Amino acid sequence: MTDTISILERLVSFPTVSADSNLALIDFVESYLTERGFAVHRTVNEDGTKAGLFARLTPKDGAVDGAVDGAVDGAGVLLSAHSDVVPVAGQNWHVDPFTLTAEDDKLYGRGTTDMKGFLAAMLSLADRASKVDLKSPLSLAVSYDEEVGCVGIRRMIDDMEPGIGLPDLCIIGEPTDMQPTIGHKGKLSLRATCIGQSGHSALAPQFVNALHLASEFVIGLTALQETIAESGLKDEAYSVPYSTIHVGTLSGGTALNIVPDRADIEFEIRHLAADDPDALLARVVEVAREIEDRYRPRFDGAEIRIDRVGGYPGLDMPAAHAAVDRVRALSGVNSIGKVAFGTEAGFFAERGIPTVVCGPGSMEGQGHKPDEYVTRDQLAACDRMLDRLLDQLT
Repeated sequence: MTDTISILERLVSFPTVSADSNLALIDFVESYLTERGFAVHRTVNEDGTKAGLFARLTPKDGAVDGAVDGAVDGAGVLLSAHSDVVPVAGQNWHVDPFTLTAEDDKLYGRGTTDMKGFLAAMLSLADRASKVDLKSPLSLAVSYDEEVGCVGIRRMIDDMEPGIGLPDLCIIGEPTDMQPTIGHKGKLSLRATCIGQSGHSALAPQFVNALHLASEFVIGLTALQETIAESGLKDEAYSVPYSTIHVGTLSGGTALNIVPDRADIEFEIRHLAADDPDALLARVVEVAREIEDRYRPRFDGAEIRIDRVGGYPGLDMPAAHAAVDRVRALSGVNSIGKVAFGTEAGFFAERGIPTVVCGPGSMEGQGHKPDEYVTRDQLAACDRMLDRLLDQLT
């Protein structure tokens, strides 16, 4: 575990807040893996400021076992982590967030739990794997911009199959206290642009106020949420067992004496994996069209335009799937669960890859908070899981 903590110390020192570049960290990881014999494939974003990696270490003799404890085609196992972290601005830390600080069993630093702890364990495993004879491949994925809507993996995923092939199993190391996790909701991030007419507020009734459009839209979303809660699909594994619609921001207007001609709403749909997000979005659009129809006799330009901003698919692995049993055995934790937060797992599952979320740390206890930490015990449990995986691959 000394190696894992040493690597974590280096990773935390890279201030890879999503708003900033992650290239220094990616350069470090790429060099580390290349030196250990991994074939590394880099995917760069549009402006070249960020990148992600797919890497693969194959048997030295080229021979691949066809079945390793549940593997079916010898494609091996993929471990996945994101490189970005949430901001620290405005948070009250008692230590430097970008310097790993050890106090008793706790290792403090931004990203220690979410999720550089698992990334450090991945790299530590990569070093161990490079010193033994593998019979099945070990693949790694390091993404960017996960914290702003899984933007990076959406752009990277098409490079996976030509770069490293499709694995038999993917483990996403988001913090779950090392409990194998088989489900989470998907998400659509959306923006509604409400168009009305500008005019003098003394004559306000003669114009269509964009904020009135926006207010009615929010009320319509609230009513739709109530309908979904009453009669929509349910999954009692979640504390909120149905798909949800949440309005995060509403802005509009420039001055009190001007009727606003535009208002903007940012909102999201967090949907059960079994719920069709396009069908839910269609119901939202129907709400917008009904409001438009009421205002257009007064102003035919009245409009509520809805745009997708981002999002990610949900995850719903069958509890009886062999891959779930495999991760339970690897982690040494028999219980399984589902989590409220989203991950990149759905992107891999959509490619037909059995995918389970399992990693060190507690998202509920530490994720996105000041004085974020991971415990030595959690990192040790993760190292033990990856040691068992290495035994399966050799």
